Amino acid sequence: MVKRRIVTAALLALGVMATPLAAMAQSPLAATAPKEILPATPLPDVPRNQTAVLGWGVALSSPIGVTNPWALPGYTHQEGNAFMWEPLAYFAIFKGEYIPWLADSMEYTDDTFTALEIKLNKDAKWSDGKPVTSADVKYTFDGQLNNDKLPYHAHFDQFVESTEAVDPLTVLVKFKSAAPRFKFEVLTEKFDTGIPIVPAEYLSAQPDVSMAPGSTEIPHSGPYDLVAWNANQKIFDYRPDWWAVTAGRIAEPAVKRIIIANITGVSMDTVAQRIVNNEFDSALDMRSSVIGNILAQNPEVTTHTGNESPYGYLDWWPNSLWMNTQLEPYSDVRVRRAISLAVNRDAINDVLYDGAGIASIYPFPLYPNLQAFADSPAVKALEEQYQPRKFDLDESAKLMTEAGFALNGDGLWEKDGKTIDATIQGFENIHGDIVPILVEMLRTAGFDAAINFGPDAYQNMADGKAGLYMFGHGASLFDPFEALNLFHGKYSANVGTAAGNSRFSRYKNPEYDQILDSIAPLSSDDPKFQEGAAKALGIYWRDQIDVPIIQWLHRIAYNQHYWKNWPTAANPAMGTNGAFWAHTGMLVITSLQPSGAQ
Repeated sequence: MVKRRIVTAALLALGVMATPLAAMAQSPLAATAPKEILPATPLPDVPRNQTAVLGWGVALSSPIGVTNPWALPGYTHQEGNAFMWEPLAYFAIFKGEYIPWLADSMEYTDDTFTALEIKLNKDAKWSDGKPVTSADVKYTFDGQLNNDKLPYHAHFDQFVESTEAVDPLTVLVKFKSAAPRFKFEVLTEKFDTGIPIVPAEYLSAQPDVSMAPGSTEIPHSGPYDLVAWNANQKIFDYRPDWWAVTAGRIAEPAVKRIIIANITGVSMDTVAQRIVNNEFDSALDMRSSVIGNILAQNPEVTTHTGNESPYGYLDWWPNSLWMNTQLEPYSDVRVRRAISLAVNRDAINDVLYDGAGIASIYPFPLYPNLQAFADSPAVKALEEQYQPRKFDLDESAKLMTEAGFALNGDGLWEKDGKTIDATIQGFENIHGDIVPILVEMLRTAGFDAAINFGPDAYQNMADGKAGLYMFGHGASLFDPFEALNLFHGKYSANVGTAAGNSRFSRYKNPEYDQILDSIAPLSSDDPKFQEGAAKALGIYWRDQIDVPIIQWLHRIAYNQHYWKNWPTAANPAMGTNGAFWAHTGMLVITSLQPSGAQ
């Protein structure tokens, strides 16, 4: 659902074009997709120093021509479409603050969190010059509520009672119950979550919104128009009448053209060389050794941490070794705990991250609010009790013996003639450094570990096949609720059915569910929320629902030959993460400043 970017990025790293996961393969729009979108007249020349060239995929998830956010399955914001669409607000994760956008304000009417008033910016306009009004917001919200194909339908169905257009610039949303996270989780764009506002007049005229590709015709509020698209590249040109400049949201963008060059199936070495050669201004995130080589060859390239390790920033996707907790032997908590005890997180930090503390024990990223939660006395007491970071091969062996296993002649744990399948499913270009180390650790501890980086890796995770799954938790950003909620029993798919993204554990525990249900209506600063969330995290550790391994890093090369003001630790810019493919990528690109190179 809202986690599509994880699959897209992983597939892009693999160079996969045709898999059961690619929305293009699922979408009925693919059958009618054009081979190419050409401008009616030749495109004007735009100098290289006014052009951002970005390495990514151009038709991995979206059939050519799909720019309508409601054309599902088929649409993705990741392949440049985020440059066309805008939300009510963004969130600057590294400044910890909202960035008002189409809305000047979004405020709960009182501390019951049962109503939200939205005030729109008076200057906001669509690309056809018509104003963005409360009618567009109401249409967007009503669509999410009533159309079960849309990605946030479940959120709206659970919480929203009604949406009222009070006047052209005011919207009042009433909730069925307390919805303290709705503003942040649903209505605010950050990383890959949140919704854009769509044009009511255009979409209401379509016979089927899910079959309307959008192409170059759909009105959009963002600063760039799609002007060309084929299998090799996707081109957007700046629209000079973009409302946000007039409204004072941002200065006139210096980037007048964006070219997304297709790198699907291209080796990382080739992509890296194009950055070194100043052909690319940025590209997808890379492993440490690749980034290090780029920095060594081109001093004009930087990263989030400059030339210093670990080169990246914390993404919202901390990785664990997941497993199907409904499937033997992974259904035995002793086996799951024994696997965790076999992982030496200190060694991972030393070998892969030059001693930086990237190995993790949490299912959420340690952004400021979440770090404060992790450092709270209640959580620290539970950490001391359950010792989730502990590395102890003797204790691991003791648990395996208690679970009825014995070491065979090959030094592997065996029961009833079967070893434990600890094959790690993953994605080579993003897990090629960490997974081999984990396999070695697990085999040393007696687990029958191997690697599967094949095209069936994700499907094996979704199907709940035997083995371990190296994958992330795309959920929490501000408080721990969404990450903990991944393990709520209501999301536990039965064996024999496919599990959704980040629901691979298939965990069920009424005690855990009751805690989550009790804190769901509470604000994250409520002491009762903090107490309940700590208890839930304690159960996550106690039951070893999965085996947390690392905080995820986005190591992205930023080429400063033509463009400066990339968001880094030393220069936060607008405070967002630096992934141009995220929802906030539009802010990254429109904030770039020319270096002066010709």
